[in-house]
Amino acid sequence: MNSRIKDSISESIKVKQDLLENQELLQTIQKVSDVCIQALKQGNKILFCGNGGSASDAQHLAAELSGRFYLDREPYFAEALHVNTSYLTAVANDYSFEEVYRRIVKSKGRKGDILISLSTSGNSKNIILAMEAAQKLEMINVAMSGQTGGEMKKYADHLLNAPSIDTPRIQESHILMGHIFCELIEKEMEA
Repeated sequence: MNSRIKDSISESIKVKQDLLENQELLQTIQKVSDVCIQALKQGNKILFCGNGGSASDAQHLAAELSGRFYLDREPYFAEALHVNTSYLTAVANDYSFEEVYRRIVKSKGRKGDILISLSTSGNSKNIILAMEAAQKLEMINVAMSGQTGGEMKKYADHLLNAPSIDTPRIQESHILMGHIFCELIEKEMEA
């Protein structure tokens, strides 16, 4: 059997074990769930952004909330900001790719909304600009990053920094943390 397969699984388990033992990070997952619940109960929305695999993760988590997770229930207002390809390509062409999320946050974001930004490095310029715009709008910034938090941590009200510097392990942790807060949100909202 290929040892790389077992090594990859072992590495993934180690990162998740580190996450499990990090009390501060576990408390932050709970805080993110709580602020999302409060926002949804007040009629606010949850917006997600990311690039590449992180865009896929953002879309995945938005779908868990706007569709369903475990429970058959009413949808919650959650949206991944990159799904309108006409918007994305027009703004990237007319301005720059760095502007795509800032402009859409400025158009869709309102005070009390939540922006959940995913970047494994924490340094994606278009994500940082989106978080700056969200901060000016008095939105709540949740950053999902790798171990260091990168530049995102400067704008984060809540930092979910996966305990790894390896992109695949970070993304696996983002989905795990995202699934946990989706479950907690759904459970509380439907209680």
